[in-house]
Amino acid sequence: MKKIIFIVFAFFLILGGATNAQMMGNTIGDDHTAAEEIEGKKIWDKLQAKTVFCGDLTNDDFGALGEYFMGQMMGEAHATMNQMMIQVHGEEGEEQIHVAMGKRLSGCDPTATFSGGTMGWMPMMNMMGGYNMMNWGSGYWFMALTWIIWTIVGIFAAIWLWQKITKK
Repeated sequence: MKKIIFIVFAFFLILGGATNAQMMGNTIGDDHTAAEEIEGKKIWDKLQAKTVFCGDLTNDDFGALGEYFMGQMMGEAHATMNQMMIQVHGEEGEEQIHVAMGKRLSGCDPTATFSGGTMGWMPMMNMMGGYNMMNWGSGYWFMALTWIIWTIVGIFAAIWLWQKITKK
């Protein structure tokens, strides 16, 4: 019986890990994102040193700046966020978001917008059914509460099963 409990417990662990990996995509070791961040850092350093000016930059430069700024904000989750943006807006949309971010956060064009729809210049913040990922809208609390409830139910089910098994 201990084997059955172990198998059930392992199944839940594997299922939870597989679900998270599938949702977030496999972006471990995304060399492309890292290379773009490095290129953006170089451009940012040149802007700060005043060896290059906003008018000298192309959209590709602003895209690299956007990648750099996003890397600073997101850390290791940057590549995962890029994958999520591609899923929602396509590769062109993801690039446009980085260009707008680069223009805004560099101070070169504080009014730069993302032309991908009505959700604003950073629509990835509204991807999950319109809930803002930065302020934990009500949808995220609902998901967290649901996860907590199912975890508690699972623990009680395991305890109940353990008691049934050990009474025999």
